[in-house]
Amino acid sequence: MLDALSRTFFLSLAGSEPLRRLASRYGMRAGGFARRFIAGETLEDALETARQLTGAGLLLTLNYLGESVASIEDARRAADGYVRMLGTMREHGLTPRISVKLTQLGLVHDPAACEANLRRLLDAGGDACFVRVDMEHSTWVDPTLDLVERIWRDGHRRVGVVLQAYLYRTPDDLARVNALGIGVRLCKGAYKEDRDVAYPVKADVNAAFVDLTGTLLRDADYPALATHDPHMIAAARAAADEIGRSRDSFEFQMLYGVRRDLQASLLDDGYRVRVYLPHGDQWFPYFMRRMGERPANVLFVARSLLHER
Repeated sequence: MLDALSRTFFLSLAGSEPLRRLASRYGMRAGGFARRFIAGETLEDALETARQLTGAGLLLTLNYLGESVASIEDARRAADGYVRMLGTMREHGLTPRISVKLTQLGLVHDPAACEANLRRLLDAGGDACFVRVDMEHSTWVDPTLDLVERIWRDGHRRVGVVLQAYLYRTPDDLARVNALGIGVRLCKGAYKEDRDVAYPVKADVNAAFVDLTGTLLRDADYPALATHDPHMIAAARAAADEIGRSRDSFEFQMLYGVRRDLQASLLDDGYRVRVYLPHGDQWFPYFMRRMGERPANVLFVARSLLHER
């Protein structure tokens, strides 16, 4: 109950424009409270952080923060930014791997233009590129899956999708994408949802995550398990060992700045670990969702603010 209230509270703050303006004065400056979770406001900031993380043995997915753009022109500009990002990553010797939200590419305003933007990213990325289509509010699950499937059936094999364990429908969605062979990143889910579409109780979400993890490890070619929960990680390791799955045939994914101790220990144990590395000036809603997901994040930021003061 407390976790649900915390998530609701921080999601409501994410839409506060006065709070966003106040936070922008302090959050992203050097040593600011948000820099623990966000690589910076520019691509150059993100690339510098990326070099440090790859040097430590971590895999990376870059994300340019932003969602629900105001116009199709804004969506086109976001796609332009991703195209530049892919080229710059190659120039710096980084594997071009990105995560995108379809509402950022124009899904709300013009689904056809959104699809064209996504295809442009795949074409611009080259053979080594991989584009992970992020999942958003339950409103957008069907349009997202339909678009990813359409692109997959057209022969693009460098695209994957995210599924959220807290939605009741996800086992059916997982069966659908597994049957096609589309790569899945499984997470718990961070958006505010009604109890008629999503589990409202954390224990139920955890149970769903464990069940879906077992399905992925049995049936998928290369699953990605996005969690910072040691219990979920232990369950995944046990399930993989039980079926004899090698440690390099799947990966754990974590957010930049969260549970760096777990990231290091998994690397030491021979698992693959990928860090989701966000950057951009539209960082505030993302930051507030991170606060709502985990009380330890709130405590970290509170300590940082006290230290700054």
